[in-house]
Amino acid sequence: MPAAWRYRGREISAEEIVFIRRLIAEHPRASRRALSTKLCEVWGWKQANGSPRDMVCRGLLLMLHRAGQIELPRVRFTPPNPLVRRVQPTPVLIDTTALRGPLSELQPIEFEQVRRTPEEALFNSLIEQHHYLGYEQPVGEHLKYLAWAKGGPWPVWRGVRRPDIWAAATASSAGALKLDVAILVSWPTTPAF
Repeated sequence: MPAAWRYRGREISAEEIVFIRRLIAEHPRASRRALSTKLCEVWGWKQANGSPRDMVCRGLLLMLHRAGQIELPRVRFTPPNPLVRRVQPTPVLIDTTALRGPLSELQPIEFEQVRRTPEEALFNSLIEQHHYLGYEQPVGEHLKYLAWAKGGPWPVWRGVRRPDIWAAATASSAGALKLDVAILVSWPTTPAF
């Protein structure tokens, strides 16, 4: 056994592993979740917001279990994972006739945040139908926007891959927050309709 294990920035000593074994032995009917909660309480292992690092602790316990350092109780409940059987967005038929004319004819253009609204289904469908990679659920915290033009609501969709294309449906996830926003949405001087 290594002198110390490391998990998510925390050093786990041999003495702490012995403590974890004792904790498991003292609570033979406890679930894995209950054990991780108790361990977080004893160690004072908390997130910056004060909540216990329960999920991280469960990951640590599982790592030690798989390495043969501790013996966890059997899994009692596996919650359904909606990501395993994700239903593809239902296609939404929209008018795809090319728009011709100056941008001023489409104004005002309003950006609407559509996450957790009825319009989110439209956003997901547009990405599924018109993005070359299709729709995949963004990872972590994310935002989804649609642009609505005068005479709408009808989505003006042109893609978001190149900065010189007028984007009317865009998403941003936690991993992209450090990117320059100008890369995600760009307004050219002469949009090509």
